[in-house]
Amino acid sequence: MFRLNLKIALRNLWRNKTSSVINIVGLAVGLSACLLLLLYVNYEMNFDRHFKDSDKVYQVMTNFQDATGKITSTGGIPGNGIAMAIRTKIPEVNELSRIGGNDESLIANKEKVFKMRDLFADPEILRIFNYEFITGNPSTALNTPDAVILTESTAKLLFGSTDVLNKTVRYQNRNDLKVTGVIKDLPTNISLRFDYLMPWSFFESINDYVKNMNWGDFNFPVMVKVNDPANIDLINSKVKKLFNENYTAQRNENFLFPLVDTHLHGEFLNGKSIGGDIERIYLFVALAFGILLVACINFMNMATAKSERRAKEVGIKKTIGATSSSLVIQFLTEAMVLTTVAVLIAVTIVEVTLPIFNNLLGIHIAIGYTNTNYWLGILAVALLTGLLSGTYPALFLSSFNPIQTLKKKTARAKLIPFNIRQVLVVVQFCFAIILIIATLVIYKQMQFIKNRPIGYNTNLLAEMPQDGELNGKFDLFKEQLLKSGAVTALNKSSRGMTNVGSWFYGFQWPGMEEKGKEIVFNRLETQYDFVKTNGVELLAGRDFSRDFASDSAGIMLSSTAVKMMKLKNPLGMNVNLFGNQLKVIGVFKDFIWSSPYRSGNPMVIIFNKNPGGSINMRLNPANSVSRNVELISAITKNINPEYPVEISFVNDLFLKKMQSEKILGILANLFGGIAILISCLGLYGLVAYSAEQRTKEFGVRRVLGATVGNIMRLLSVSFLKMVFIAACIGVPLSYYLMNRWLTGFEFRTTISWPIVLISIAGTVIIAFLTVSFQAYKAAKANPVEALKYE
Repeated sequence: MFRLNLKIALRNLWRNKTSSVINIVGLAVGLSACLLLLLYVNYEMNFDRHFKDSDKVYQVMTNFQDATGKITSTGGIPGNGIAMAIRTKIPEVNELSRIGGNDESLIANKEKVFKMRDLFADPEILRIFNYEFITGNPSTALNTPDAVILTESTAKLLFGSTDVLNKTVRYQNRNDLKVTGVIKDLPTNISLRFDYLMPWSFFESINDYVKNMNWGDFNFPVMVKVNDPANIDLINSKVKKLFNENYTAQRNENFLFPLVDTHLHGEFLNGKSIGGDIERIYLFVALAFGILLVACINFMNMATAKSERRAKEVGIKKTIGATSSSLVIQFLTEAMVLTTVAVLIAVTIVEVTLPIFNNLLGIHIAIGYTNTNYWLGILAVALLTGLLSGTYPALFLSSFNPIQTLKKKTARAKLIPFNIRQVLVVVQFCFAIILIIATLVIYKQMQFIKNRPIGYNTNLLAEMPQDGELNGKFDLFKEQLLKSGAVTALNKSSRGMTNVGSWFYGFQWPGMEEKGKEIVFNRLETQYDFVKTNGVELLAGRDFSRDFASDSAGIMLSSTAVKMMKLKNPLGMNVNLFGNQLKVIGVFKDFIWSSPYRSGNPMVIIFNKNPGGSINMRLNPANSVSRNVELISAITKNINPEYPVEISFVNDLFLKKMQSEKILGILANLFGGIAILISCLGLYGLVAYSAEQRTKEFGVRRVLGATVGNIMRLLSVSFLKMVFIAACIGVPLSYYLMNRWLTGFEFRTTISWPIVLISIAGTVIIAFLTVSFQAYKAAKANPVEALKYE
């Protein structure tokens, strides 16, 4: 029976080549889009889940409280004293590791020198995360201070192979380390990434401040592994008391949060996770199956549109004894054959386009052909598609009355509404309109954030890390750069202009209220020419100057800091920062240092003659950018030959802060266009069949004097009405959904009428062009051909 159904299915698909091609192309494109989106969703959902017992790994978080105990914010870096307290007082925690570094640092093997991402950790990290060792013993690999573990790629880059056990590498051109292990390259979808790993004992030996584990300092993340996740509430009840028991200068509480949830559930309110990027993932899942549904609707519409052609076939089969169930199986077999072909094409499309997709999003998704789950996933999507697209047409066609069909009466099932195809077309274009509006709103929101005043001049502003000799020879470096004409100003700071960090409590000033103790400030340390170089706007006072020796104890406040400190005339005021008396010399306008989507903490800028961190440079507009970069590179290499030259443009660094919304915009644009393409493909097929069924009618009308325009209007208007109905449904629905999305932003745009009108007009124009092409062909047909056999 199966062979017979398969043979009939193949014959029908071959006989109806046009509809078969439209269905296969529509389904293949829809399936490939769905599979790509689901691969991306799987990539995001599997963040930090690659390790054994990943459900037992937690990150120590901190709820920051005000004087009344109210939680003001939640952060992922706890007080430095928490690690030792958990080790000694929480027996339910099996393993614990502090995390340090995670910077781009120099590592070398004689003449081969590279800047790569480092990481410092306690030896327990190898028991928290079961990294796959190629060589070395994970039990002892981090037990000595001079040890280093390389990833496979790092080992090959430095030595050309992974057989490097006990060989020596040089860290930061100062310390020799012995390779004690090589591990497999880490997946891209993990939070804690590195190119080489060093022990915490070595970190302490090169940084004196690391030895001082002060509860009031917040520098290092802490990872733990618990013995039983079911006991997490009991563990947290103990952990939350530790901070306030050991430190009284401020009120905080710590808690353990699953590491596997930090990537997608990292938004907190009142100390509780309220979601985060998981909402974006839900959106992509809806988009994936929405596109698949649009493709399936095409199949349903095409199948039911051909009902009159298949009616006589159904009538004869029922007359000679075929049951409804056997007909349903036959039509479902046709659907599954067509879906199988579409799946094979879709898998090929995914394979070809995946590198482009990865490049667009800046990620690395690989297809695991040896992974059973991958093939089970494809099989599940294929079955879902086949059943979704084939069930309704099978039930529809098998329900025809054989007497009516053989009398050549209109063939349609009584239990199916007459306008079901129109409803499905409306659903298709409703989805397309929602996607168009969503794309325009996302674009407008990104432009709104991009055009929001940053607070400093990013044009021709560049920065580079203050590595090696650039620290001790900065004055020489500055002199030579200014003399070369490559820059008009430069200075050095503890951080770059887009790299937020170093927040603190405990700032004191005259007249401070009790609540002032709880204000969290951001701190930037810098020296001369900060304002001149970066273009920060001063509202009062001045920048740090060599003309004033007292500026070594100077401080500048942001306008928000002045407001929150409730100061009327701060210039000349003495304030206290960590026991140091500082004098306010300037007030500057707020600039975006952290997220462009939210208000940052109030900010202070203090003088430090030698801050290690970043060198900021204002490039000379009189030269080309390439010429400036060439001059800077030559001078840098001359002064600091051991380190690679790394020049970054602040404009590019700032745009990276909007990576999440950029990905959302790319996917909405790309797959919104695919949904519209599939919808138009189905509409084209429907118009073709409608024109074919009305061939004689159009012939009679042409003989009676109807013009080509009359015929085109007659065929087009009914379909365009459906697009307008889709607009009436899609516009309010998309308005609601996108308004809800925008509420997640502190700074947000609005959904304006031009966006709505553009989406409707765009959809109507696309639909009209699709319909009018086929309508024109039908209207221009020779009426004699349609009527010569009547």
